[in-house]
Amino acid sequence: MKGLYTIGLLILSNTFMTVAWYGHLKFKEMKWSESLGLMAIVLISWAIAFFEYCFQVPANRIGFQGNNGPFSLMELKVIQEVITLTVFVIFSLVVFKTESFRMNHLIGFFFLVLAVYFIFKK
Repeated sequence: MKGLYTIGLLILSNTFMTVAWYGHLKFKEMKWSESLGLMAIVLISWAIAFFEYCFQVPANRIGFQGNNGPFSLMELKVIQEVITLTVFVIFSLVVFKTESFRMNHLIGFFFLVLAVYFIFKK
């Protein structure tokens, strides 16, 4: 159960992170942001990223073996990276309709899945 809870929190965390890091690139299409300078955009992104930490820190604390969780530090990191890339791909395809998912991306994901396999292999 802790494993699923950890993964759910990591998905939420990475969703906020992706919006904070890349969502502002769509601001130029929104009328309310036309007059905002770079510092305002940074502050808005920082405020969004705050919620990333609200989910990331508990996910790592709950999931870490040192806190009676199911995952080693290496396993947590690899899980987080795969979730980050998955959330990013979905975000980029849905929000930035000009992006495409190509065969080389699929091959890269295959190798990430292999990385997960080898990290978890005892």
